[in-house]
Amino acid sequence: MARASLTREEILDTAADLVKQHGPEALTMRKLAAELGTAVTSIYWHVGNRESLLDALVRRTVAGLGEFRPAGRTPVERIVSVARILRRRLRDHPHLIAMVHERGLTERMFLPAQQALVREVHAAGLRGARAAEAVRAVQFQVVGFVLVERNRERAPAQQPAEETTTAYGDPALARALARPVNQERLFVTSVRALTQSLLESPGGNK
Repeated sequence: MARASLTREEILDTAADLVKQHGPEALTMRKLAAELGTAVTSIYWHVGNRESLLDALVRRTVAGLGEFRPAGRTPVERIVSVARILRRRLRDHPHLIAMVHERGLTERMFLPAQQALVREVHAAGLRGARAAEAVRAVQFQVVGFVLVERNRERAPAQQPAEETTTAYGDPALARALARPVNQERLFVTSVRALTQSLLESPGGNK
């Protein structure tokens, strides 16, 4: 017998957990019903079929990424803060983000971050094509960095090549390259350097 207290939000919460743990392909109506302790027909009544359920999850994911509130006193600091927020949100929802992409809604997902970046590059003095280039460069940097992070996390532990210790004639460099990467520090360093170069272009302010 279906649970009388079952709600749409409870179904979406449980579906999101399944996607987070096992990926979108693991989300079936039968498995979801088992997790909820209800009948499949009850889920259909609340959210429709699987396609409708996925659409609802996508809409909720996009809305959940929410507002971007830049922090910092300089344009560079504020743009870096937007990039850090976007990276954190992408890392917090990897399977849901993949689901959004598969359903062709990636641009909609990035719209709040894009709007925040547009405000900041405008405030820094960039307009038109230069502003668009700056916004896209920061977005691509964030997405590319997150993809590399995800691939590194899924890969086996890597050992530096033996040649690294001698090839560069710089022992300190070799030791540094052999140490684990501080990903947060590297991310901030790369986005800051990119942003500074973009804002130093004609029409931009530091």
